[in-house]
Amino acid sequence: MKIKLTTLLMLIVCSSFAQIKLEGVIKDSIGNPLELANVIAINQVTKSLDAYGITNDQGRYKLVLKKNASYKIQVSYVGMKTNESLLESKESDVTKNFTLHEDNRLDEINLVYEMPVVVRGDTLIYNADSFNKGTEQKLGDVLKNLPGVEINDDGQIQVEGKVVTKVMVEGKEFFDGDSKLATQNIPSNAVDKVQILKNYSEVGQLSGVTNNQDNVAINIKLKEGKTNFWFGNVTVGGGASSQNELYLLQPKLFYYSPTYSINTITDLNNIGEVAFTRRDYFNFTGGFRSPSRSSGTNINLGSNSLNFLTVQNNRAKDINTKFGGANFSWSPNKALDLSGFAIFSSNRTDLAENKDVQYTDSDLGIPDESTESNTTQRSDLGMLKLSAKYKPNTNNQLDYDILGRISKESQDQNVNSTQIGAITEFESSSPYSISQNLNYYYTLNATNIFALEIQHLLQDEDPFYNAILEDKENYEDTANNLGLDGAQIDYNIAQDKRVKSNQMDAKLDYWNILNNKSDINFTYGTILSNQQFNSNIFQFLDNGSEFNTTPTINDGLDSNDITYNFSDIYLGVHYRLKSGIFTFTPGVSAHAYSAVNKQFNTKVTDNFFRLLPDFNMIMQLKKSEQINFNYKMQTQFTDVSNFASGLVLNSYGSLFSGNPDLESALSHNLNLSYFSFNMFNYTNVYASLNYTKSIDNIRTTSIFEPGSVVRISTPFNSGLADESASANGRFQRAFGKVRASVSGNFNYSKFNQFIQSIVSVSESFSQTYRGELRTSFKSAPNFELGYRYSIQDNNQGDRNTKYYTKSPSLEVDALIFKTITFKSDYSYNNFSDADKTINSYEFLNASLSYKKDKDAKLEYEIKATNLFNTKSQNTSSTGTVSVSATEYFIQPLFVSFRLRYEL
Repeated sequence: MKIKLTTLLMLIVCSSFAQIKLEGVIKDSIGNPLELANVIAINQVTKSLDAYGITNDQGRYKLVLKKNASYKIQVSYVGMKTNESLLESKESDVTKNFTLHEDNRLDEINLVYEMPVVVRGDTLIYNADSFNKGTEQKLGDVLKNLPGVEINDDGQIQVEGKVVTKVMVEGKEFFDGDSKLATQNIPSNAVDKVQILKNYSEVGQLSGVTNNQDNVAINIKLKEGKTNFWFGNVTVGGGASSQNELYLLQPKLFYYSPTYSINTITDLNNIGEVAFTRRDYFNFTGGFRSPSRSSGTNINLGSNSLNFLTVQNNRAKDINTKFGGANFSWSPNKALDLSGFAIFSSNRTDLAENKDVQYTDSDLGIPDESTESNTTQRSDLGMLKLSAKYKPNTNNQLDYDILGRISKESQDQNVNSTQIGAITEFESSSPYSISQNLNYYYTLNATNIFALEIQHLLQDEDPFYNAILEDKENYEDTANNLGLDGAQIDYNIAQDKRVKSNQMDAKLDYWNILNNKSDINFTYGTILSNQQFNSNIFQFLDNGSEFNTTPTINDGLDSNDITYNFSDIYLGVHYRLKSGIFTFTPGVSAHAYSAVNKQFNTKVTDNFFRLLPDFNMIMQLKKSEQINFNYKMQTQFTDVSNFASGLVLNSYGSLFSGNPDLESALSHNLNLSYFSFNMFNYTNVYASLNYTKSIDNIRTTSIFEPGSVVRISTPFNSGLADESASANGRFQRAFGKVRASVSGNFNYSKFNQFIQSIVSVSESFSQTYRGELRTSFKSAPNFELGYRYSIQDNNQGDRNTKYYTKSPSLEVDALIFKTITFKSDYSYNNFSDADKTINSYEFLNASLSYKKDKDAKLEYEIKATNLFNTKSQNTSSTGTVSVSATEYFIQPLFVSFRLRYEL
């Protein structure tokens, strides 16, 4: 590590000593500075582009050039005649100013080289080849080279701290704009330009009246020869590990033309390269966003998915994945666009974990617990979406989307608990959902705009849970509470649940543009929701029959049959005013709420009226520097499962009984953010502060059985304020061929619960700090040196736990003899508590590939994963009543051989 770091620093120092600075000011013919003018320096000997720059708001530019070299300097600006000048660099820095003149004709001087970055209003255009190093394989590798663009830990694209909401190729959505599928599958050699579209609006008619400050889209322009032809690649491979034989098959084919496009992605492997995870599936919105999201009402339909153990960093004991996806778009005429996609993902995962759990308030008699588990997961997930957009003219647009989801999942677990003993668990679920969107946008004239948005969701969930407890004496109290038959060999308990949801969100917006600095918006909307919940606990007897239990607690209620209806009718008004650098948007919405649940011949009704204010302020300091402040008051409603009075078996250690008298919660949400992207010196700064205070929030009261980890929980409106706050920031700066960045994330939460009838305050504070140095040499090896330090500090009742993670890392990327690519990544991890190191582990991966030249069709690669054969790694997590530290086991060392063919 020290040798590699020293080599990197020597490269940086040596390169800086051999350079000089060229700087100056660019103005127009009357002396006004020109912001965002382009400056390039072409080496007259090598004919290569050695440096480029963009002027700041004062017209200043700065280039770093080689000493004692001959350059042609070209300065360009939209609408101005290009200025060209020859320069001989010496041993000292040079100051040179330029004046540009208006020119309505085409430039007489041809720009031999394209500018690496061009700024046109809210659009940044990167020329990919100007930043590529020759070792890129996919879009994500290209994007990581671009100033101001990052790929976060979840695989999402971030620009200036904002997550990219849509990815397009040649203006056509790629799998409905999903950024992760795009970064991991679009081949790098097809990318010509990357267009960053800030303040992006999917509906052009609303771009001038809606707040799009957080909307960022990316459009990929393909290289010449990649349109009207199939392109892509096919990768096949195999290998071996100590566990099994390895295989890999990854065909990725694409076709783009002006009228239609087709994208197909297939990925089959058992080496842990998961193309589409369960998390990706459930986070994949398909472009659906609730029309009522800005109304101030937040209704949670709940999640009845399985309690799947989470795969950490795509690492597990064994992962076998199959993925297939197809995306199309077709424009039969200028007014109509048709598109759609289909996705199927099948994963088989084996996990092994050791977990230590510490419960709150040690004086309450709740023992700590250690568990060992071996788990097999099976997950088959499918999605299908069809979309149509009809826009006969600029004043009318009609959109329709339908998205269907279906899945089949199961999980088998063998658990050994120090408190309960041996437990065998089985869970399964086969839910489906259908979502539909209908939107119509109408522009009457220059001052009157209308928008109608309707969304409908139909959802059916059927989770099943079964637990077999072999050590009956450790579960005796719980068995008596559940009313189980104790004359059996073991306790074999199960639960069926069924949750059906039917919800419609609709709103009608009207904007009146008062003048060029202000407009007013009226919104009339409604949310109508119906949920049906049914559950039943039963016992499998030794003879195979089922025994319907009658609990001795909870008034003998162990089954549920409940209907929950919710409605919100609201009217909102927002006024927007632009004044200098400020844009103010105050607003308020008036809501008439009704929440009714019916069960056991009892009806509980909650009707009330509430005003919800909100406010937004934008301070536009410069074209690329902004401060944004948001405040919103929200009403939070829960889902049907929290109202169900009958006993629910969430797991063998957690029983739950709902509360039909629950009411809504009220929250205050504040956000202050700042970003600045200085193209003059490529300094990228982002910072954000968030604060939420919830009043009368729904929390739980938990009663633990004496000396046991089994608890019975019931929700209630706490009457106490829960708070959460977060701060995160990032500073990035380029120094020639070196990019440095530092970032920090802070999260604090405080909430109140009752445990053993005593108020328990839980506080959690996490901190994460990161530093990174990354080089971008064209020919020399490139390095990415990073360090991550995190602290997880938890105070639950009278118990404090603190975990630390220290993780330095190094990545090496080198193109050797223009034919061999060497890549390697190393990380060391130290996981500890306040007293000792719990585990330390390191990972080393490396690959070596050969390609005859950059245009060759075949590439050969050998790739080694987990070269140190690390057996396990660790993480910590915070629950509502406990803190846990988990060691999970991962795939061993393996080597795979791959052959990639480029179409």
